[in-house]
Amino acid sequence: MKITKDTLISDVLKMNPKAAEILIEFGMGCLGCPSSQMESLEQAAEIHGIDLEKLLEELNK
Repeated sequence: MKITKDTLISDVLKMNPKAAEILIEFGMGCLGCPSSQMESLEQAAEIHGIDLEKLLEELNK
């Protein structure tokens, strides 16, 4: 299953065993925050000023 801009952070963490490590490397340090679990990757990337395309590329490797 491919991770997209619309995938929720909570689902990304279930889909990719290295997702937490990758997200933290990109500057998303608040993965345990309840609101982050309901955000899409697109929303989180926008809030944190992260290049969404690069993030998706890493998460889908």
